[in-house]
Amino acid sequence: MRLRLLRRRLTVSAPRVSIRSATPWPLRWLMAAVVLGFSGALALWAFEFGKDIAGLDRNAKVELEHLRAEVSQLREDLGKAQSIANTSDSLLTAEKAAQEQLVLQIRQLQADNQNLRTDLGFFERLIPGTGSDALSIRGLQIEKVGASQLRWQVLMIQAEKNAPEFKGQLDISFAGTVDGKPWAAQQAAAPENVTIRGYLRQEGLVDVPPQAVVKTVTAKILQGGAVKVLHTIKL
Repeated sequence: MRLRLLRRRLTVSAPRVSIRSATPWPLRWLMAAVVLGFSGALALWAFEFGKDIAGLDRNAKVELEHLRAEVSQLREDLGKAQSIANTSDSLLTAEKAAQEQLVLQIRQLQADNQNLRTDLGFFERLIPGTGSDALSIRGLQIEKVGASQLRWQVLMIQAEKNAPEFKGQLDISFAGTVDGKPWAAQQAAAPENVTIRGYLRQEGLVDVPPQAVVKTVTAKILQGGAVKVLHTIKL
């Protein structure tokens, strides 16, 4: 019987036997994770060691520092260029404003020069007038403007040095004929108020009939209704 049992266990017909590990499965998972982690660390160490041997990591760091320095320099150059551009814009704006102001001043000077030329021409055409030594009319000019207007100019002068201010009225009258009949007109409905400080030049326009023939022009300086200066010219 024992021989049969021994033979049965040693032959193919012997019963199957399963062998199980006595280690619990959580511990087996932990051991597997440790092995995988160690393998990964070993692979990373090998990769870094290979880069150090080849010199790739050192070159990359040097190149990165170089690129950072170039970026910093480019940013600094850009800031300087932008500052110069802003300064140029400000200078251009200021220069444009100065040019506009200069143009206005030139125009004003040209207008003043023209007025001075007009005054000079008027003074050059002065003719002696009548009146007191203290106040006189030194020039009375008449110019025809168009067919029905006359331009008049008159200069009033205080000959006395440091003469006091004179306040009065100026009256300009015209006399002549229209179609052979006597005709007269004045520069305004009432005498014009004037204030003379040394000298005063006045001018104006007066409408006349197209057929009018002006023969005389009279300028009067009045004060309180009294005639202070009278000057008449014939045309």
